[in-house]
Amino acid sequence: MSHIDVAHPYFGIFLMIVLASMIFFGLVFLASKIGNNFASKNRKKLGLGIYECGPIPVKQANKINSQFFIVALIFILLDIEVVFLFPWALIFKSLGWFGLLEVLIFILLLGVGFLYAYKKGAFAWQSIK
Repeated sequence: MSHIDVAHPYFGIFLMIVLASMIFFGLVFLASKIGNNFASKNRKKLGLGIYECGPIPVKQANKINSQFFIVALIFILLDIEVVFLFPWALIFKSLGWFGLLEVLIFILLLGVGFLYAYKKGAFAWQSIK
């Protein structure tokens, strides 16, 4: 007996996903190589300038405010909350009062974390000037 069970009902779908992803990445790689070969190498100063209007770009270091990372982390936490609440909502009736109490405690803890982040100024946008 082989170690690979090809009789599994989802084995064909798995193979199709693997094959599709390999074809996708192969096409992206091929397109990037072809694009690099046909791209114009003529870099005129006018071509690198601003189109129509706008300030003249000044070379400076990209400084990303850490505020964006904090907001992203809070977004991920709230996303995880939804991931946990969806299955709970599907079996809400079978859980009864105990399930309701558990989810209320869960939401209360998330609310405390949200208030903590608010008090620490995680949602206060700062000026970029």
